[in-house]
Amino acid sequence: MHLLGAHMSVAGGLEKAVQLAHAAECTTVQIFTKNSNQWSCKPLTSDQVQRWQQALDQYGIRGPVAHASYLINLASPDDALWNKSIEGLVVEWQRAEGLRLDGLVIHPGAHTTSSAEEGLQRVIHAVTAAIKLVKPHHCKLLLENTAGQGSCLGHTFEQLGTLIAGIKNRKHVGICIDTCHAFAAGYELHTPAGYRAMKAAMEAAFPLDTIRALHLNDSKKECGSHVDRHEHIGQGCIGDEGFRLILNDPDLADVPGYIETPKGNEEATGEDLDQMNIRHLRSLLR
Repeated sequence: MHLLGAHMSVAGGLEKAVQLAHAAECTTVQIFTKNSNQWSCKPLTSDQVQRWQQALDQYGIRGPVAHASYLINLASPDDALWNKSIEGLVVEWQRAEGLRLDGLVIHPGAHTTSSAEEGLQRVIHAVTAAIKLVKPHHCKLLLENTAGQGSCLGHTFEQLGTLIAGIKNRKHVGICIDTCHAFAAGYELHTPAGYRAMKAAMEAAFPLDTIRALHLNDSKKECGSHVDRHEHIGQGCIGDEGFRLILNDPDLADVPGYIETPKGNEEATGEDLDQMNIRHLRSLLR
């Protein structure tokens, strides 16, 4: 895995995220293309898109992705929210297409008052509808595994496999694996035996080349906690061994990794925490 990056703020312009990524020694970047806690947004201008592309070229940042709004719930049994979620997804996917991003990461959603089976079918129908409206050429929709909190779907690889298998035109979709979420969901990826078991569960559920992005986050909580709390690389319950295993897995060597760890500066040295985590990940590469 040669591309390592972080989720960066676009405050002040999309290109600012690229500059921040470069300063933190990243080779890729993840962004929000709009406010993640609002439905509405102004259309991207040609000038915004041009400045974004120029910054990527200037700093050599490759494989950029976006994360979709947390308001979107493609599994909702409520028709009004479900339809609004499809509309929201279409807008974000079109923005990602306009910026020529490699992926748009999205949580599958929560089935709330319905069943997991019903929720999975809602997601399949929603994504299929969005593909017809967006007609993507460049950007894949990447379904992210979850920690299994509440009624959130995607905490088992079997559920992700059901979604991938059910979506028509599946060439437009892929998977994003979050290490913290997988660990919180009960996959013991912090030991060689546990990692092998997780890998076997993946291979049984979907083709490994479906994985197009990794969220590399340590976990503040123990394995199987179903609590999503990100920690700095090597400082949580996953520890260095888990990241060493995933970083040096030949089947994932070409999959870009993005950290979503706490921001700021290290107290003792003043070092940027994103830079600290990126350097730590690189030190684990063989």
